[in-house]
Amino acid sequence: MKCTIKEENGVYTAFLEGRLDTVNATVFEQEVAPLKEYADKEIVLDFADLEYISSSGLRVLLSLLKEVKAKGGKIYISHLNDEIRNIFTVTGFFKLFDFKS
Repeated sequence: MKCTIKEENGVYTAFLEGRLDTVNATVFEQEVAPLKEYADKEIVLDFADLEYISSSGLRVLLSLLKEVKAKGGKIYISHLNDEIRNIFTVTGFFKLFDFKS
């Protein structure tokens, strides 16, 4: 699991790569922690290179979402593959997040 954060024009984008599973969830949580400093801004989670997400990964996303909403920011997810889209649909996460193409 790899997470790279970049800022452009006030938008913070986290590019996720690999498998966000139970083993990697704690590391991912630490890697996205800097985004909480910008929770009042627009944040995009780019899933173009994300292969898989487990319930532990979903928990980290939910925690980040709550923090961003509490501070008045906006969080988007972009580039969902079919497998992750299915996971988001089955778990109800599709209703929680906004999406960008």
